[in-house]
Amino acid sequence: MNISEVKTKKDEQQWLDFPAKLYEDDPHYVRPMDSEIRNIFNPMKNKLFRHGDACRWLLFDEGKIIGRIAAFYDQKTSDTYAREENGQPTGGCGFFDCIDNQDAANMLFDTARQWLQQRGLEAMDGPVNFGDRDYFWGCLIEGFTDPVYNMPYNYPYYGKLFENYGFQVFFRQLTLGMGVTNENMSPVIHEKYERLMRNPGYTFEIVDKKNLYKYADDFMTIYNEAWGVIPGVAKITRQHAHAMLDQLKPILDPRLMHFAYYDGEPVAFFLNMPDLNQAYKGLHGKDHLLNKLRILWRVKVAHRCNRAISLAFGVVPKHRVKGLEAALVYSFEQQALKEDFPYNDLQFNWIGDFNPPMIKLAKSVGAEIVKTHATYRYLFDREKPFTRATLQK
Repeated sequence: MNISEVKTKKDEQQWLDFPAKLYEDDPHYVRPMDSEIRNIFNPMKNKLFRHGDACRWLLFDEGKIIGRIAAFYDQKTSDTYAREENGQPTGGCGFFDCIDNQDAANMLFDTARQWLQQRGLEAMDGPVNFGDRDYFWGCLIEGFTDPVYNMPYNYPYYGKLFENYGFQVFFRQLTLGMGVTNENMSPVIHEKYERLMRNPGYTFEIVDKKNLYKYADDFMTIYNEAWGVIPGVAKITRQHAHAMLDQLKPILDPRLMHFAYYDGEPVAFFLNMPDLNQAYKGLHGKDHLLNKLRILWRVKVAHRCNRAISLAFGVVPKHRVKGLEAALVYSFEQQALKEDFPYNDLQFNWIGDFNPPMIKLAKSVGAEIVKTHATYRYLFDREKPFTRATLQK
């Protein structure tokens, strides 16, 4: 076996194509758009290159590709982890795909580890993304069914490859799913909503596409207050928030985007989107003009996407424990009860096992765990104590 760094456009295309060949007989696999993956490794598109770097490799056996991996680090995130108790500068590896062969996996992991060590890192998380946590993050360990948009899918043996190398579970991300019917909703949700509405300061809105940037600003305000407590999560800028909604605009469904306000100030959101994987299937990762039109037709006209997936759920600290989470789900329910609502399945994605309140909330509205992903960590100093992720106060 020999390993080769991705340097040319041909190398990159082979690196992008390999998973589709590995999963060609798996009916559940959905290839993400090549352009979305390319952008992650494009310094002109990914701002993390300003204070970080990335590298990709292909693994060959007798001229045949049998694996791929990427390694990367972001100095700001690395420094955040280093400041924690028992912490260390931490990079990442991701976009790992490999045949069921431990020697092949070890060679890929060794290459990523050595690259990170040469740059002063002392640990690596994997499989993770060189960017936001809600994209291409985690190893699927339970629930090997159709993957939802941007959530990784892999064969069951992947977890074994990571753990046999020496990776340990840093945290797990749960996906909880439920059917969207009135019967699913707990009476407790209605009671909490009615109790909250006795306070006239609270109001709820769905997104108005004509005033999209206003909601982008509200999202930024809530996100930065609500999620700053999570390890390794950086605050977002106004530019970032606007760019996110600009990207979503073509397929955005206002009925899935809910905001809560108190005396006119943004205090919570429950944001969802159609599961684009239902529209991507069979497009082979190509988003040329014809396929873009196909995607819009499948989402907007054919209603091919009958699954809604959560993007984010956040409540600013001083408005927690008031029932706002339940009230936002109630707001969603009111849209779901309308005859023209096309979604019959809702999935709460990426709920860390270090966040029991959010798990409790999802279960309280009738959702059950349908998938589990693991984020692993590997300490380069094998004598150093390992600490799992916790929700910081």
